[in-house]
Amino acid sequence: MTEAEMYTSYKGVYLLSRVLCRRNLKCYEEFNFLPDDILIVTYPKSGTTWMQEIVPLIVSGGDPASVETLYNWDRVPWLEFHTDCNEDFSKRPSPRMFATHFQHHMMPPGFFEVKPKVIYVMRNPKDVFTSYIHQHSMTPLMVQTGPQREFLHKFLDGKVAFGSWFDHVKGWLNAEDKERIMYISYEEMIMDLKDSVTRIAQFLEKPLGPEVIEKIAERCLFKNMKQNKMSNYSAAPREFLDQRKSEFLRKGVFIVGDWKNQLTVAEAEHFDAVYKDKIKDFNCKDSRLCFTEIDTNSYIHSNI
Repeated sequence: MTEAEMYTSYKGVYLLSRVLCRRNLKCYEEFNFLPDDILIVTYPKSGTTWMQEIVPLIVSGGDPASVETLYNWDRVPWLEFHTDCNEDFSKRPSPRMFATHFQHHMMPPGFFEVKPKVIYVMRNPKDVFTSYIHQHSMTPLMVQTGPQREFLHKFLDGKVAFGSWFDHVKGWLNAEDKERIMYISYEEMIMDLKDSVTRIAQFLEKPLGPEVIEKIAERCLFKNMKQNKMSNYSAAPREFLDQRKSEFLRKGVFIVGDWKNQLTVAEAEHFDAVYKDKIKDFNCKDSRLCFTEIDTNSYIHSNI
């Protein structure tokens, strides 16, 4: 297949045609949300797998069975990869947990009517790009990147699966009903996982004691998630993920600033220039979070 054939466009955003078909999208558009649903929203490679471990543990009160008995794609299924419109998600225990990579304007009508709780995770786009490179190398269903410099331009232009990082982040930061959305950065979680777990639990109205918080944070460390066969994608078929080429949970995923091992100086400088141009019209006052420089080790934000 050509690169053009491997992509399809949905609401102006590139999607992988071999993964997301019209049936998937029809089921997605007709999805019925419930008020107490929990939706994890991320741009790819921004912490979804991590949240698929953290949130079930919080909801279960720290019960390890919540992440040891179900694959992460089953315990927190992807809305856009839901292929059976007749599957009865209403039988799932409340609160139901779901994940999506879709941009805000791509959400189905039911989302805007019901307004479920959203946890939106952001990550330094340079590190996102670095992880995306590794994801492409190990995923046969994804477009091969080709020369890094060329793929970087495609990434910055939004000509990759799930579209522009800039559009994704700005769209969700400008969303209405912010009292139903928790914004958190990947870097915050790296810096203080216990504090992040505590704040997520508070947002979900699941108050937990310090001992439970400690156990959840310990459980969600890289070394422990990597050993969890229900979370490390070792059970995924090779036509979906070929971990002989690169591990899904590689060490670089759980650190800040791995982009320095991937991008050249010229590429990093170009990235910064595009970043500044893309966000120059972004009004921080309209959001809880505000971007600043990204040429440091971490993606920095300020509370408004």
